Amino acid sequence: MSANQVAVTIDDISEANAPAIYVKDGLKPFLQAVKEEVSSQVPDLSTAKGRDRIASLAAKVSKSKVAVEKPGREYLKRLKEMPRVVEAELREFVDAMDALRDETRKPLTDWEAAETARKDKHVDAVQAIHDFCADLADVNAAVLLESITSVESVRMGEHWEEFETEAARAKESTLAKLRAALATRQQYEAEQAELVRLRAEAEAQAQRDREAEIARAAAEQARIEAEQRAQAERDAAARREQELLDQAAAAQRATEQAARDAAAAAEHQRMQLELQAEQARTAAAQAEANRIATEQRAEQDRIAAEQRQAEAVAKAQRDEVARQEAEAARVKREAEAREADLEHKKKTNRAALEAFVAGGMTEECAKQAITLIAQRKIPAISIQY
Repeated sequence: MSANQVAVTIDDISEANAPAIYVKDGLKPFLQAVKEEVSSQVPDLSTAKGRDRIASLAAKVSKSKVAVEKPGREYLKRLKEMPRVVEAELREFVDAMDALRDETRKPLTDWEAAETARKDKHVDAVQAIHDFCADLADVNAAVLLESITSVESVRMGEHWEEFETEAARAKESTLAKLRAALATRQQYEAEQAELVRLRAEAEAQAQRDREAEIARAAAEQARIEAEQRAQAERDAAARREQELLDQAAAAQRATEQAARDAAAAAEHQRMQLELQAEQARTAAAQAEANRIATEQRAEQDRIAAEQRQAEAVAKAQRDEVARQEAEAARVKREAEAREADLEHKKKTNRAALEAFVAGGMTEECAKQAITLIAQRKIPAISIQY
Protein backbone atom coordinates (compact mmCIF):
# COMPACT_ATOMS: atom_id res chain seq x y z
CA MET A 1 0.00 0.00 0.00
CA SER A 2 1.24 3.51 -0.74
CA ALA A 3 1.69 6.16 1.92
CA ASN A 4 -1.57 7.89 1.11
CA GLN A 5 -3.47 4.55 1.46
CA VAL A 6 -2.19 3.96 4.95
CA ALA A 7 -3.97 7.03 6.25
CA VAL A 8 -7.28 6.14 4.52
CA THR A 9 -9.90 4.28 6.58
CA ILE A 10 -13.04 2.50 5.44
CA ASP A 11 -15.09 5.53 6.36
CA ASP A 12 -12.81 7.72 4.16
CA ILE A 13 -13.40 5.72 0.96
CA SER A 14 -14.93 7.99 -1.63
CA GLU A 15 -15.20 8.53 -5.36
CA ALA A 16 -12.08 10.70 -5.27
CA ASN A 17 -9.71 8.06 -3.83
CA ALA A 18 -11.40 5.02 -5.38
CA PRO A 19 -8.83 4.62 -8.18
CA ALA A 20 -6.06 4.26 -5.59
CA ILE A 21 -8.03 1.79 -3.46
CA TYR A 22 -9.81 -0.56 -5.84
CA VAL A 23 -6.69 -2.06 -7.36
CA LYS A 24 -4.94 -5.42 -7.06
CA ASP A 25 -4.59 -6.20 -3.32
CA GLY A 26 -5.89 -2.71 -2.59
CA LEU A 27 -8.60 -3.91 -0.19
CA LYS A 28 -6.45 -6.29 1.86
CA PRO A 29 -5.29 -3.53 4.28
CA PHE A 30 -8.93 -2.69 5.04
CA LEU A 31 -9.70 -6.41 5.58
CA GLN A 32 -6.66 -6.72 7.82
CA ALA A 33 -7.69 -3.62 9.80
CA VAL A 34 -11.20 -4.99 10.42
CA LYS A 35 -9.83 -8.43 11.30
CA GLU A 36 -7.37 -6.96 13.79
CA GLU A 37 -10.13 -4.89 15.40
CA VAL A 38 -12.49 -7.81 15.95
CA SER A 39 -9.73 -10.29 16.80
CA SER A 40 -8.32 -8.08 19.50
CA GLN A 41 -11.48 -8.46 21.57
CA VAL A 42 -12.48 -11.67 23.39
CA PRO A 43 -15.96 -11.03 24.90
CA ASP A 44 -17.27 -13.19 27.74
CA LEU A 45 -19.96 -15.60 26.46
CA SER A 46 -21.22 -16.23 29.99
CA THR A 47 -22.67 -12.70 30.19
CA ALA A 48 -25.40 -11.08 28.14
CA LYS A 49 -23.18 -8.06 27.62
CA GLY A 50 -20.40 -10.24 26.20
CA ARG A 51 -22.77 -12.02 23.83
CA ASP A 52 -24.20 -8.67 22.70
CA ARG A 53 -20.66 -7.45 22.06
CA ILE A 54 -19.97 -10.43 19.77
CA ALA A 55 -23.16 -9.72 17.84
CA SER A 56 -22.14 -6.05 17.61
CA LEU A 57 -18.68 -6.93 16.25
CA ALA A 58 -20.24 -9.25 13.64
CA ALA A 59 -22.64 -6.47 12.65
CA LYS A 60 -19.74 -4.08 12.38
CA VAL A 61 -17.96 -6.49 10.03
CA SER A 62 -21.08 -6.55 7.84
CA LYS A 63 -21.30 -2.75 7.96
CA SER A 64 -17.62 -2.42 7.00
CA LYS A 65 -18.18 -4.86 4.18
CA VAL A 66 -21.02 -2.71 2.83
CA ALA A 67 -18.98 0.48 3.29
CA VAL A 68 -16.22 -0.94 1.10
CA GLU A 69 -18.39 -2.84 -1.35
CA LYS A 70 -20.83 -0.04 -2.18
CA PRO A 71 -18.25 2.57 -3.35
CA GLY A 72 -16.42 -0.18 -5.16
CA ARG A 73 -19.54 -1.17 -7.04
CA GLU A 74 -20.07 2.47 -8.01
CA TYR A 75 -16.45 2.74 -9.10
CA LEU A 76 -16.79 -0.54 -11.03
CA LYS A 77 -19.63 0.89 -13.07
CA ARG A 78 -17.42 3.74 -14.13
CA LEU A 79 -14.47 1.53 -14.97
CA LYS A 80 -15.81 -0.42 -17.90
CA GLU A 81 -12.30 -1.21 -19.02
CA MET A 82 -11.34 -3.23 -15.90
CA PRO A 83 -14.46 -4.95 -14.54
CA ARG A 84 -12.90 -8.38 -14.15
CA VAL A 85 -10.08 -7.12 -11.94
CA VAL A 86 -12.39 -5.14 -9.69
CA GLU A 87 -14.98 -7.93 -9.62
CA ALA A 88 -12.38 -10.54 -8.65
CA GLU A 89 -10.97 -8.25 -5.98
CA LEU A 90 -14.41 -7.50 -4.61
CA ARG A 91 -15.45 -11.15 -4.67
CA GLU A 92 -12.34 -12.15 -2.79
CA PHE A 93 -12.91 -9.34 -0.30
CA VAL A 94 -16.59 -10.16 0.18
CA ASP A 95 -15.88 -13.87 0.69
CA ALA A 96 -13.15 -13.06 3.17
CA MET A 97 -15.40 -10.62 5.01
CA ASP A 98 -18.22 -13.17 5.13
CA ALA A 99 -15.81 -15.77 6.44
CA LEU A 100 -14.50 -13.26 8.97
CA ARG A 101 -18.06 -12.39 9.98
CA ASP A 102 -18.93 -16.08 10.44
CA GLU A 103 -15.68 -16.71 12.29
CA THR A 104 -16.30 -13.67 14.49
CA ARG A 105 -19.83 -14.81 15.24
CA LYS A 106 -18.91 -18.51 15.61
CA PRO A 107 -18.61 -18.45 19.44
CA LEU A 108 -22.11 -16.96 19.69
CA THR A 109 -23.45 -19.33 17.03
CA ASP A 110 -21.92 -22.31 18.84
CA TRP A 111 -23.36 -21.06 22.13
CA GLU A 112 -26.81 -20.69 20.60
CA ALA A 113 -26.60 -24.20 19.09
CA ALA A 114 -25.50 -25.64 22.44
CA GLU A 115 -28.28 -23.76 24.20
CA THR A 116 -30.84 -25.12 21.73
CA ALA A 117 -29.49 -28.66 22.15
CA ARG A 118 -29.59 -28.28 25.94
CA LYS A 119 -33.20 -27.16 25.90
CA ASP A 120 -34.16 -29.85 23.36
CA LYS A 121 -32.65 -32.49 25.64
CA HIS A 122 -34.81 -31.36 28.56
CA VAL A 123 -37.92 -31.07 26.36
CA ASP A 124 -37.34 -34.63 25.09
CA ALA A 125 -36.84 -35.90 28.65
CA VAL A 126 -40.10 -34.28 29.79
CA GLN A 127 -41.91 -35.74 26.76
CA ALA A 128 -40.48 -39.17 27.57
CA ILE A 129 -42.16 -38.95 30.99
CA HIS A 130 -45.48 -38.11 29.33
CA ASP A 131 -45.01 -40.99 26.87
CA PHE A 132 -45.42 -43.53 29.68
CA CYS A 133 -49.17 -42.89 29.66
CA ALA A 134 -49.55 -42.19 25.95
CA ASP A 135 -51.42 -45.45 25.29
CA LEU A 136 -52.73 -47.37 28.32
CA ALA A 137 -55.37 -49.45 26.52
CA ASP A 138 -55.06 -53.20 27.19
CA VAL A 139 -51.86 -52.76 29.26
CA ASN A 140 -51.70 -55.39 32.02
CA ALA A 141 -51.00 -54.64 35.66
CA ALA A 142 -47.42 -55.97 35.57
CA VAL A 143 -46.43 -53.55 32.76
CA LEU A 144 -48.18 -50.67 34.55
CA LEU A 145 -46.23 -51.46 37.73
CA GLU A 146 -42.97 -51.43 35.75
CA SER A 147 -43.92 -48.07 34.19
CA ILE A 148 -44.74 -46.62 37.63
CA THR A 149 -41.39 -47.86 38.95
CA SER A 150 -39.59 -46.30 35.98
CA VAL A 151 -41.34 -42.94 36.41
CA GLU A 152 -40.79 -42.97 40.19
CA SER A 153 -37.09 -43.55 39.56
CA VAL A 154 -36.82 -40.28 37.57
CA ARG A 155 -34.91 -37.96 39.91
CA MET A 156 -35.67 -34.27 40.24
CA GLY A 157 -32.86 -31.85 40.91
CA GLU A 158 -30.64 -29.10 39.58
CA HIS A 159 -29.68 -31.17 36.54
CA TRP A 160 -33.12 -30.26 35.09
CA GLU A 161 -32.09 -26.57 35.28
CA GLU A 162 -35.05 -24.28 34.43
CA PHE A 163 -37.13 -27.32 33.34
CA GLU A 164 -37.26 -28.83 36.84
CA THR A 165 -40.77 -27.49 37.58
CA GLU A 166 -42.14 -28.73 34.26
CA ALA A 167 -40.50 -32.13 34.74
CA ALA A 168 -41.91 -32.42 38.26
CA ARG A 169 -45.41 -31.62 36.98
CA ALA A 170 -45.02 -34.18 34.17
CA LYS A 171 -43.84 -36.82 36.65
CA GLU A 172 -46.73 -36.12 39.05
CA SER A 173 -49.33 -36.11 36.25
CA THR A 174 -47.96 -39.28 34.65
CA LEU A 175 -47.83 -41.14 37.99
CA ALA A 176 -51.43 -40.11 38.73
CA LYS A 177 -52.61 -41.46 35.37
CA LEU A 178 -50.57 -44.65 35.68
CA ARG A 179 -51.79 -45.32 39.22
CA ALA A 180 -55.41 -44.72 38.20
CA ALA A 181 -54.96 -47.07 35.23
CA LEU A 182 -53.29 -49.64 37.54
CA ALA A 183 -56.22 -49.55 39.99
CA THR A 184 -58.71 -50.00 37.15
CA ARG A 185 -56.67 -52.80 35.59
CA GLN A 186 -56.18 -54.64 38.90
CA GLN A 187 -59.92 -54.50 39.53
CA TYR A 188 -60.55 -55.83 36.03
CA GLU A 189 -58.04 -58.68 36.42
CA ALA A 190 -59.49 -59.55 39.86
CA GLU A 191 -62.96 -59.67 38.35
CA GLN A 192 -61.72 -61.92 35.55
CA ALA A 193 -60.05 -64.23 38.08
CA GLU A 194 -63.27 -64.35 40.11
CA LEU A 195 -65.23 -65.24 36.94
CA VAL A 196 -62.79 -68.06 36.23
CA ARG A 197 -63.17 -69.31 39.81
CA LEU A 198 -66.96 -69.17 39.65
CA ARG A 199 -67.00 -71.02 36.32
CA ALA A 200 -64.72 -73.68 37.78
CA GLU A 201 -66.96 -74.06 40.82
CA ALA A 202 -70.07 -74.28 38.62
CA GLU A 203 -68.45 -76.95 36.44
CA ALA A 204 -67.38 -78.89 39.55
CA GLN A 205 -70.89 -78.70 41.00
CA ALA A 206 -72.40 -79.82 37.70
CA GLN A 207 -69.95 -82.75 37.63
CA ARG A 208 -70.90 -83.70 41.20
CA ASP A 209 -74.57 -83.50 40.31
CA ARG A 210 -74.05 -85.73 37.27
CA GLU A 211 -72.11 -88.28 39.30
CA ALA A 212 -74.76 -88.25 42.06
CA GLU A 213 -77.52 -88.77 39.48
CA ILE A 214 -75.58 -91.66 37.93
CA ALA A 215 -75.13 -93.27 41.37
CA ARG A 216 -78.81 -92.73 42.26
CA ALA A 217 -79.96 -94.23 38.94
CA ALA A 218 -77.62 -97.19 39.43
CA ALA A 219 -78.97 -97.77 42.95
CA GLU A 220 -82.57 -97.51 41.73
CA GLN A 221 -81.90 -99.92 38.88
CA ALA A 222 -80.27 -102.38 41.30
CA ARG A 223 -83.25 -102.11 43.64
CA ILE A 224 -85.74 -102.74 40.82
CA GLU A 225 -83.74 -105.70 39.52
CA ALA A 226 -83.51 -107.17 43.05
CA GLU A 227 -87.27 -106.77 43.55
CA GLN A 228 -87.95 -108.35 40.16
CA ARG A 229 -85.72 -111.32 41.02
CA ALA A 230 -87.41 -111.71 44.41
CA GLN A 231 -90.87 -111.57 42.81
CA ALA A 232 -89.84 -114.11 40.23
CA GLU A 233 -88.57 -116.41 42.98
CA ARG A 234 -91.84 -116.01 44.91
CA ASP A 235 -93.91 -116.71 41.80
CA ALA A 236 -91.86 -119.81 41.02
CA ALA A 237 -92.20 -121.08 44.60
CA ALA A 238 -95.97 -120.50 44.49
CA ARG A 239 -96.24 -122.41 41.21
CA ARG A 240 -94.21 -125.29 42.61
CA GLU A 241 -96.34 -125.34 45.78
CA GLN A 242 -99.57 -125.36 43.74
CA GLU A 243 -98.29 -128.17 41.57
CA LEU A 244 -97.50 -130.21 44.66
CA LEU A 245 -100.94 -129.51 46.11
CA ASP A 246 -102.55 -130.50 42.81
CA GLN A 247 -100.52 -133.68 42.81
CA ALA A 248 -101.56 -134.33 46.41
CA ALA A 249 -105.23 -133.84 45.54
CA ALA A 250 -104.94 -136.20 42.60
CA ALA A 251 -103.21 -138.71 44.78
CA GLN A 252 -106.00 -138.34 47.37
CA ARG A 253 -108.62 -139.10 44.77
CA ALA A 254 -106.65 -142.09 43.60
CA THR A 255 -106.35 -143.30 47.18
CA GLU A 256 -110.09 -143.08 47.76
CA GLN A 257 -110.69 -145.06 44.59
CA ALA A 258 -108.10 -147.61 45.66
CA ALA A 259 -109.72 -147.89 49.14
CA ARG A 260 -112.86 -149.14 47.56
CA ASP A 261 -110.79 -151.75 45.75
CA ALA A 262 -108.76 -153.06 48.64
CA ALA A 263 -107.96 -152.20 52.22
CA ALA A 264 -104.33 -153.16 51.86
CA ALA A 265 -103.94 -151.01 48.84
CA ALA A 266 -105.70 -148.23 50.73
CA GLU A 267 -103.29 -148.41 53.65
CA HIS A 268 -100.37 -148.41 51.28
CA GLN A 269 -101.83 -145.50 49.45
CA ARG A 270 -102.38 -143.64 52.75
CA MET A 271 -98.77 -144.02 53.61
CA GLN A 272 -97.80 -142.78 50.16
CA LEU A 273 -100.08 -139.83 50.56
CA GLU A 274 -98.62 -138.93 53.92
CA LEU A 275 -95.18 -139.18 52.40
CA GLN A 276 -96.19 -136.96 49.55
CA ALA A 277 -97.81 -134.51 51.98
CA GLU A 278 -94.61 -134.36 53.97
CA GLN A 279 -92.73 -133.77 50.77
CA ALA A 280 -95.19 -131.00 49.88
CA ARG A 281 -94.71 -129.41 53.31
CA THR A 282 -90.95 -129.74 52.89
CA ALA A 283 -91.19 -128.18 49.43
CA ALA A 284 -93.36 -125.36 50.78
CA ALA A 285 -90.85 -124.78 53.59
CA GLN A 286 -88.05 -124.79 51.02
CA ALA A 287 -90.01 -122.30 48.86
CA GLU A 288 -90.45 -120.03 51.90
CA ALA A 289 -86.76 -120.37 52.69
CA ASN A 290 -85.99 -119.53 49.06
CA ARG A 291 -88.29 -116.50 49.28
CA ILE A 292 -86.57 -115.30 52.43
CA ALA A 293 -83.17 -115.87 50.83
CA THR A 294 -84.31 -113.96 47.75
CA GLU A 295 -85.48 -111.05 49.89
CA GLN A 296 -82.20 -111.12 51.80
CA ARG A 297 -80.26 -111.04 48.51
CA ALA A 298 -82.44 -108.13 47.36
CA GLU A 299 -81.68 -106.31 50.61
CA GLN A 300 -77.98 -107.08 50.22
CA ASP A 301 -78.13 -105.81 46.62
CA ARG A 302 -79.84 -102.64 47.85
CA ILE A 303 -77.19 -102.13 50.55
CA ALA A 304 -74.45 -102.82 48.00
CA ALA A 305 -76.04 -100.29 45.62
CA GLU A 306 -76.16 -97.71 48.43
CA GLN A 307 -72.51 -98.47 49.23
CA ARG A 308 -71.59 -98.06 45.56
CA GLN A 309 -73.49 -94.78 45.50
CA ALA A 310 -71.71 -93.62 48.67
CA GLU A 311 -68.36 -94.68 47.18
CA ALA A 312 -69.21 -92.86 43.94
CA VAL A 313 -70.07 -89.71 45.91
CA ALA A 314 -66.90 -90.08 48.01
CA LYS A 315 -64.85 -90.60 44.85
CA ALA A 316 -66.44 -87.52 43.28
CA GLN A 317 -65.58 -85.55 46.41
CA ARG A 318 -62.01 -86.85 46.38
CA ASP A 319 -61.72 -86.02 42.69
CA GLU A 320 -63.04 -82.51 43.36
CA VAL A 321 -60.57 -82.02 46.21
CA ALA A 322 -57.77 -83.28 43.96
CA ARG A 323 -58.92 -80.97 41.17
CA GLN A 324 -59.06 -78.00 43.54
CA GLU A 325 -55.60 -78.83 44.87
CA ALA A 326 -54.30 -79.19 41.30
CA GLU A 327 -55.92 -75.87 40.36
CA ALA A 328 -54.42 -74.18 43.42
CA ALA A 329 -51.02 -75.67 42.56
CA ARG A 330 -51.37 -74.48 38.97
CA VAL A 331 -52.32 -70.95 40.10
CA LYS A 332 -49.37 -70.96 42.52
CA ARG A 333 -47.01 -72.17 39.79
CA GLU A 334 -48.23 -69.48 37.43
CA ALA A 335 -47.85 -66.82 40.13
CA GLU A 336 -44.33 -68.05 40.92
CA ALA A 337 -43.52 -68.17 37.21
CA ARG A 338 -44.75 -64.58 36.77
CA GLU A 339 -42.76 -63.47 39.80
CA ALA A 340 -39.67 -65.28 38.53
CA ASP A 341 -40.16 -63.78 35.06
CA LEU A 342 -40.54 -60.31 36.55
CA GLU A 343 -37.41 -60.80 38.66
CA HIS A 344 -35.55 -62.09 35.58
CA LYS A 345 -36.63 -59.04 33.59
CA LYS A 346 -35.51 -56.75 36.39
CA LYS A 347 -32.08 -58.45 36.49
CA THR A 348 -31.80 -58.27 32.70
CA ASN A 349 -32.81 -54.59 32.69
CA ARG A 350 -30.32 -53.88 35.51
CA ALA A 351 -27.54 -55.61 33.54
CA ALA A 352 -28.46 -53.58 30.44
CA LEU A 353 -28.53 -50.39 32.56
CA GLU A 354 -25.06 -51.11 33.95
CA ALA A 355 -23.79 -51.82 30.42
CA PHE A 356 -25.20 -48.50 29.15
CA VAL A 357 -23.68 -46.63 32.08
CA ALA A 358 -20.35 -48.42 31.54
CA GLY A 359 -20.55 -47.32 27.90
CA GLY A 360 -20.75 -43.67 28.91
CA MET A 361 -24.48 -42.95 29.29
CA THR A 362 -25.88 -41.28 32.36
CA GLU A 363 -28.06 -43.43 34.59
CA GLU A 364 -31.15 -41.37 33.71
CA CYS A 365 -30.56 -41.72 29.97
CA ALA A 366 -29.83 -45.43 30.37
CA LYS A 367 -33.08 -45.97 32.30
CA GLN A 368 -35.02 -44.05 29.66
CA ALA A 369 -33.42 -46.08 26.85
CA ILE A 370 -34.21 -49.40 28.54
CA THR A 371 -37.81 -48.32 29.20
CA LEU A 372 -38.36 -47.29 25.58
CA ILE A 373 -36.85 -50.55 24.30
CA ALA A 374 -38.91 -52.64 26.75
CA GLN A 375 -42.06 -50.82 25.57
CA ARG A 376 -41.09 -51.66 21.96
CA LYS A 377 -40.99 -47.98 20.98
CA ILE A 378 -37.54 -48.30 19.37
CA PRO A 379 -37.82 -50.01 15.92
CA ALA A 380 -35.73 -53.14 15.25
CA ILE A 381 -34.33 -53.21 18.84
CA SER A 382 -35.50 -55.48 21.66
CA ILE A 383 -34.26 -56.94 24.97
CA GLN A 384 -33.79 -60.73 25.04
CA TYR A 385 -35.10 -61.96 28.42
